Amino acid sequence: MEILSSYNLIIEVSIIIILSFLFNRISSKTNIPAVLMLIILGVAIQYGLKYANVGDIDFFPVLEVLGIVGLIMIVLEAALELELKKEKLMPILKSLVIGLVGLVASAWVAALILYQFIPEMTMQSAWLYATPLSILSSAIIIPSVTGLKESKKEFHVYESTFSDILGIMMFYFLTGGLNPEEDAGVVGFFGNLILTVVIALIASYAIILIFQNIKSHIKLFLLIAVLLLLYGLGKKMHLSSLIIILIFGLVIANMKLFFKGKLSKFLKYKQAHHIYHELHTITGETAFVVRTFFFVIFGLSIAITSIFNVDVAIISSLIILSIYAIRFVLLYIFVGKDILPQLFIAPRGLITVLLFYAIPTEAQIATFDQGILLFVIIGTSLIMTFAMIYDKRRAGKAIDTANSRKVGTAKWKAPSISEQ
Repeated sequence: MEILSSYNLIIEVSIIIILSFLFNRISSKTNIPAVLMLIILGVAIQYGLKYANVGDIDFFPVLEVLGIVGLIMIVLEAALELELKKEKLMPILKSLVIGLVGLVASAWVAALILYQFIPEMTMQSAWLYATPLSILSSAIIIPSVTGLKESKKEFHVYESTFSDILGIMMFYFLTGGLNPEEDAGVVGFFGNLILTVVIALIASYAIILIFQNIKSHIKLFLLIAVLLLLYGLGKKMHLSSLIIILIFGLVIANMKLFFKGKLSKFLKYKQAHHIYHELHTITGETAFVVRTFFFVIFGLSIAITSIFNVDVAIISSLIILSIYAIRFVLLYIFVGKDILPQLFIAPRGLITVLLFYAIPTEAQIATFDQGILLFVIIGTSLIMTFAMIYDKRRAGKAIDTANSRKVGTAKWKAPSISEQ
């Protein structure tokens, strides 16, 4: 397979990264999610490999690893941008409530739809299939909302991050129910959550205090390796590992809040802040590369023809309609009438794919068509695209109107006494 030789792979990987950068630039100008362009690129490569008579390649192990690392980097990147201040408390709580209620309500309705329309689907399996379809994609949302005003941008960063973490916790809580012997129940779940938070806080303080004293310039990837290690060990211990990453990001981004009183004596703020600044840069870069290859490989591995199935289209459309109906009610209650474009910024993506492939064998339903997954991801991404384009034009018209009024006011002069 000459096309997959060492030098060709180097060339191919380099071209994909360059194209991904160009897609990001196009996305910032057009509001078309770069993720959609990456999936299309993956599909194009898939057909290119078939044309070149390259045999079937199992991309799942690579996809799974990329998905996990990408998830960690995206959550860490989001956490590093979250400021914990008194004035931010209400926006954070509001985002948390909307994220949690939206997740559970969307999963419940999607589970009913799947149970009703898919043969052999049990209600327990329906919930497991519905949960990934109900989680917002921070991988798509966070890079896409940079052009919104600060309050709306913050809302989407908070909401998508909470949706990711709560969705993963809910998914693994549901998988625990498949094995009654290992299922700890609600009490065990919250006990696990409290233990995770305690371990995360201790680990965060220890990492900052140790790494601020490391004088070597080669320490950022060491820090990321430590975080990946903590995530992996947490998973082995059945902890909510993503919370460890989130709390570390919050602690290092808000050091003055967490290092108060006697603890402040141990903090070398200048050195620790330097680590924070460099970590912010490297997580953004790493998240970009990992996200690029995750969605390209996802495009490589999917059967694109499945989305043209009528049953797939009906089921997917009903799920998408339910997503926006529930979102409209929640935003109207908690935000008010100014809910554009927030209403339509609800894409599914990386975590949806990752958790779909993590559904245990005993809960898998052979009659479930993967085209539903792809249809919902593409559908919600396109709806977000059109909403962002509309909002951009609306904002442009508002600015033009305001400017024309200013010009008109400047030209108009009150008549003098002699003219009267």
